Amino acid sequence: MSGFRTTPLLKTPDTIKIETMNTAKLLLCAALYPCWFGLRAQDTLRYSGAEKVNVDYHDGRLPMALGVHNLQVMRADRSHPDKENGRNWTYNHAPMLAYWNNTFYLEYLSNPVGEHVPPGQTLLLTSADGKNWSEPVVVFPPYKVPDGTKKPDLDNVAKDLYSVMHQRMGFYTSKKGRLFALAYYGISFFPKDGPNDGDGIGRVIREILPGGKFGSIHFIRYNHGFSAKNSKYPFYKMSKDKGFVEACNEILSNDLIVQQWAEESDKDDPLIKLKGDYKAFSSYHLPDARVVGLWKNGLTSISKDQGKTWEYPPLRAPKLVNSNAKIWGQRTYDGKYALVYNPSEFRWPLAVSVSTDGLDYTNLLLVHGDITSMRYGGEYKSYGPQYIRGISENNGTPADGKLWLTYSVNKEDIWVSSVPLPVTDTPAKHANDVFGEMAEGRELDLWNVYSPMRAPVKIEKMQNGTPVLTLMDADPFDYAKATRLIPETKRLRASFSVIPQQNNRGLLDVEFQDKKGTPGIRISFDELGSLRLKAGYRNKNLLSYQPGMRYDIVVDLDADARMYTVTVNGEKMSENTFFAPLDNVARVAFRTGDTTRFPTADTPTDQKYDLPDAEAKIDPATFFIPSFKTEAL
Repeated sequence: MSGFRTTPLLKTPDTIKIETMNTAKLLLCAALYPCWFGLRAQDTLRYSGAEKVNVDYHDGRLPMALGVHNLQVMRADRSHPDKENGRNWTYNHAPMLAYWNNTFYLEYLSNPVGEHVPPGQTLLLTSADGKNWSEPVVVFPPYKVPDGTKKPDLDNVAKDLYSVMHQRMGFYTSKKGRLFALAYYGISFFPKDGPNDGDGIGRVIREILPGGKFGSIHFIRYNHGFSAKNSKYPFYKMSKDKGFVEACNEILSNDLIVQQWAEESDKDDPLIKLKGDYKAFSSYHLPDARVVGLWKNGLTSISKDQGKTWEYPPLRAPKLVNSNAKIWGQRTYDGKYALVYNPSEFRWPLAVSVSTDGLDYTNLLLVHGDITSMRYGGEYKSYGPQYIRGISENNGTPADGKLWLTYSVNKEDIWVSSVPLPVTDTPAKHANDVFGEMAEGRELDLWNVYSPMRAPVKIEKMQNGTPVLTLMDADPFDYAKATRLIPETKRLRASFSVIPQQNNRGLLDVEFQDKKGTPGIRISFDELGSLRLKAGYRNKNLLSYQPGMRYDIVVDLDADARMYTVTVNGEKMSENTFFAPLDNVARVAFRTGDTTRFPTADTPTDQKYDLPDAEAKIDPATFFIPSFKTEAL
């Protein structure tokens, strides 16, 4: 027990008790907490950065990773007309991502209302560019549990009960280039009866074919009590497709792949090499072929033999903050490494940390820091962006070379994020964005975008054919937001143009913020037709704006003096004081809704109620932004 003293120099009755502590307890401590016993000699993943999260803010007050685009790809809606495939179900969670045949594939599970409340199913979306996504289709439909089924430790007996889905693995690309979707049929008699207890039905697999077609469903692994004799789908070995059987055998022989199944498989399943309460496994390879493993609660270990054994029982990565949400790690396409996770005891914000060697992570940058309203209540629906997953090592490389991620928000809506590489929070120079003069498709490369389906952010052409940054908002519960990072500047001139398409509804806030998102200046086009400034508790009206008219705005600011001036269409309108002090300005945000503070760290954990008019739609409000420029004064 090098480095751990058990016998003080001065003995007392208390120290004698310490000396005579049960040896078995000491050995147990050594097994559970190897960090007590020479962990410094261990080579383990760790966080050495100084950045910490402030959970009083949804963005944690973290610096933004430059150029991240957050896109909502599935919005829950109980009034959805297509109810045949459960498109009106409002519990949607645990998405997975793959890239194959120049197409993104996204799989997620769904229940009607809440977590572990049957029936359950798995749906699939596709996209050629990551921006425009298909409507979901069912890839694994609801599955009826055989009547009479029981669990070993429960008295409940299945009668007209349907399974729920619980998947820790979504896709596999075979050595011969065929793509397969996988999911797990678990059994849940009540919400607290977890389907990942090893007492479910089993894991299913089917091939994804070009053209939106699928192969037939087979079981690749049964749980105890189930076999081809009492299951709806055949065992994979019964398939006449030799390539399909070969791909299944590839999966079953890969220790790292099947380690993802640990919670759901039989507790004594010989396929699972590392047994124990280790959840939501992900992994990546280091250049020396070692494997870094990651689990919920920030647990980590290293394997030198591709997952057959692990160097030490998974332990909390030093200084890495994470609760019971998933954590994703991968080697990025620029040769570095990324961890993406919720770095708090809550499921916000979603952040990325970068490492050059795959073990020492040195920073913490914001990926997703906005939380929309939870429109529908349900069992165990946590607030925030969560259950993050990227594209695993064998499941493709997107053509744009970005880090692509998927996650749910509020266990309700499904999102994707693209993160440019290398990951940075520092723009090289000031903005000079005239959208009509920029390369098509590259206009928003340096912008951070938050784009819900009913409040999209995109480049569109005005009637005269000029491309402009467009923020449209028809969502009563959310907003569109576009943020431009700039070099930290104390004395700044920002010039931008806004063409509102209405003056009787909607809101556009333009905020000048520091690197961590604290605003000091806010200029607003409000729903009453006023162009106004925030002046402490009150607002200061500058003018009445008109639909379709262009407003060229220049803001000159001095952070040290806490003063700024606003000029509109060449006329100096006002000299004002920052409503909050800033050391400098590092970003400017355009947002079509008010700042949100709910939920907070003190909000009750479970929301069991639906919001009034949860399916409501509102008339859209649209704002065109032809240009945005900044310069230091």
